[in-house]
Amino acid sequence: MEHSSAVIDLVMAVTFLLLVAAGVLALSKRIKLPFTVLLVVIGIALSELAHLSPGFLAPLVEFQISPDVILFVFLPTLIFESSLHLEARELRRNLLPVLTLAVPGLLISTLIIGSLVALLTPIDFSAALVLGAILSATDPVAVISLFKQLGAPRRLTILVEGESLFNDATAIVASQILLAIAVAGYVSTETVVAGVGDFFFVFFGGALVGWLMALVTGFFLGHVEGDPLIEISLTTILAYFSFLIAEHTLHVSGVMATVAAALTIGGWGRSKISHSVSEYLENFWEYLAFVANALIFLLVGLQIDLAAVASVWSMLAWVIVAMLVARAVVVFSLVPLVGKLPGAEVIDRKFQAVMYWGGLRGAIALAIALSLGDFRYADTFVVLVTGAVLFTLVVPGLTIERLIKSLGLNRPPLADRMALAEASLNAQYKALVSLPELQRETDFSPRVAAALESRYQLAVEEADARYRRQREEELDAEQERNLLLLRCFAVQKALYHQMFAHGHLSEKTYRNMVYSLNVEGDSLRYHNALPNIPPRSYFERWSRNTWMRFVQRAGFGLLDNYAEAIRSHSTARDYELAWAGYHGCLRVLATIDELSQLSQARSAATDEVRAMFQRWSEGARKRLNAVVEQFPEFFNASQQRLAERTMLHSQRNFIVSQRRSGAIPNSVAATLLDELDQQIRALRGYDTTHLKIDASELLRKVPIFADLPEQEVPRILACLTQRTIPARQDLIQEGSVDESLYLIARGQVRVLRRDEAGREIELAVLSAGDFVGESGFLTGAPRSATCRALTPCAIYQLKRRDLDTFLATCPGLETALERAMRHRTGDVCLLDDRPDPVPG
Repeated sequence: MEHSSAVIDLVMAVTFLLLVAAGVLALSKRIKLPFTVLLVVIGIALSELAHLSPGFLAPLVEFQISPDVILFVFLPTLIFESSLHLEARELRRNLLPVLTLAVPGLLISTLIIGSLVALLTPIDFSAALVLGAILSATDPVAVISLFKQLGAPRRLTILVEGESLFNDATAIVASQILLAIAVAGYVSTETVVAGVGDFFFVFFGGALVGWLMALVTGFFLGHVEGDPLIEISLTTILAYFSFLIAEHTLHVSGVMATVAAALTIGGWGRSKISHSVSEYLENFWEYLAFVANALIFLLVGLQIDLAAVASVWSMLAWVIVAMLVARAVVVFSLVPLVGKLPGAEVIDRKFQAVMYWGGLRGAIALAIALSLGDFRYADTFVVLVTGAVLFTLVVPGLTIERLIKSLGLNRPPLADRMALAEASLNAQYKALVSLPELQRETDFSPRVAAALESRYQLAVEEADARYRRQREEELDAEQERNLLLLRCFAVQKALYHQMFAHGHLSEKTYRNMVYSLNVEGDSLRYHNALPNIPPRSYFERWSRNTWMRFVQRAGFGLLDNYAEAIRSHSTARDYELAWAGYHGCLRVLATIDELSQLSQARSAATDEVRAMFQRWSEGARKRLNAVVEQFPEFFNASQQRLAERTMLHSQRNFIVSQRRSGAIPNSVAATLLDELDQQIRALRGYDTTHLKIDASELLRKVPIFADLPEQEVPRILACLTQRTIPARQDLIQEGSVDESLYLIARGQVRVLRRDEAGREIELAVLSAGDFVGESGFLTGAPRSATCRALTPCAIYQLKRRDLDTFLATCPGLETALERAMRHRTGDVCLLDDRPDPVPG
């Protein structure tokens, strides 16, 4: 019965806390205060009431919040939910400032807090560093919620939330290492070096564990179709299992494991989650995060002992000063420096101010403090951390909204204000013109209709006057053009969503297109200009190119196949991007006059925007035609799949309409729709097998193989490996060593060489039937030029080591290769006017 009573008490306590949380949420929406801040305040109030009048509240105070409960029960949920909903490409674009704040920034903050606390309080330096690491972990749940309410810029949310995710892991790892040093009681060079090594091993080891587990989970998700129970269960297992395996079994960072797992599933793994399950998945994780936040902040409030905090107020004041100084140094010194790095974007001073004041502390800091065990300052640190957490939640937490408003970050940009006025005007006008039809359908009296018509007529006239006055006062020619551009982007986004829903676009392409439109839209809203930087970040381009070069040079068969799969999908995705972009431009051009009329844009702005989309449409058409010309089989297969999907959707729409009208029973309709959905899913995306080319057809076009005996052809074909090269990707890099001969099956390849000034000079353009790389193939010499795909290309690679045995039995082939090399050298020297060897 004792056990039963304990379980009942636990269930009642959790139920009561959830009831309180629901009431607090409703209250926070009404009085416009941060939800988590109110939870802590209510928790403190409940704790005081329980002490004053013991009764049914007493069991709540008796609950001791365990650090393991925070770390192993609540934290995986909160981290996974936050990471899952982060736009992966937006995070990658801002990864440099985020990681700078989360890793070196936190370490600098740790050193500053530790130094000041050691200087101003009786705490010794090694222990003060532990406290510095604990208090450097930010927990901006309240701030992120406020950002969403106020409509803060998307990039500001990414910066603040991204920093919090990564620095939680940094703080946990750093505090554990520093605690070990403080307990040991001495610091040496060996200790520091070992600590730094441990830090990187634990931090990046956790990320690796999470990434690998996400890949495995993605594999299983890809084999489940439209089952929300299984798919949601797999993501839940991933969130907790990645944390437990990393933290408890492998002793690396569980936080980084969960972050990496969620980011991988939220990015790459999105295409593995069924489209029909996505909404259920988001709602499920949103609710879990609500429960976790509600319980954790209420329990924090219940555990705060105001008397204990007051007893150390003088020490706490210095700790808070040190914390604020450290945060200021990190944000206002590191962030501007990061903005000066190659490919980085400058972060506005207003953003920096919000990042500084919005660096709240929360449950993570308290969990680390509670886990200090027998450390001599454990009890003192719990009280100091509790006071610091309470300070940041109450002071910055309750004033951050005022700061955001004073900086004007809550005020919608001009484009959004104009959109609001325009939408209000058009909605009222639409209601007015539809009044006669509505009266006929609902049969309300002519007197009521006349009164409504008079009222709406006056409202439309007033709204139109306000809208025109706003345009005259705030809009110049450039802003008017940008406003129309935003309307056009909205049309494109709606089209891409429809294409994706119908299976005409893959998940990755859809997200890339929408992400690019979001970046361009935000730039127009907040900077009044289209972005000058590419949507891909400098780090993303560098890491992808470095990885591809490694795979290409590794020389392993498995990696060769992997690299070819990447290149094939890249070419297919180029086609899909160009196809979607082309049709998006066509949709805009077909509706631009209507959009211009709705926004009352002048003809000059309309003509300028029309010219822009015509130019973009022409560029997309050229890219599309390049793929179509080089890979007609792939184009025809893609068109066939598109036509079949379209017909299947036509059948589906008819069955849905018949079910709604009652002509088809629900059970019959469900069976038919399930069959059609399976066929549509099978036709999603693209089929890269049609990028393959018959090598024997190409082989006879190459002069060096023209006289090859027929019986030797299969031996050569067995040595060839097909490669699909997307446009603008290097096939050969100047100075690299690669003993391969490349036969161009389709497409065009530019031959480039750098001059003394480092500029690339074009030497030749090679086409189908040409070959390149014979010099390195025969002699193993470093490549003397770069060969870059001008269009999507299909090439065959012939590695020297694969052909050595064959050449020994066919000396005529090697003679033909040497003759071709001398001939090519002469051609290129005429172009280059220098007696250098042929590119190879």
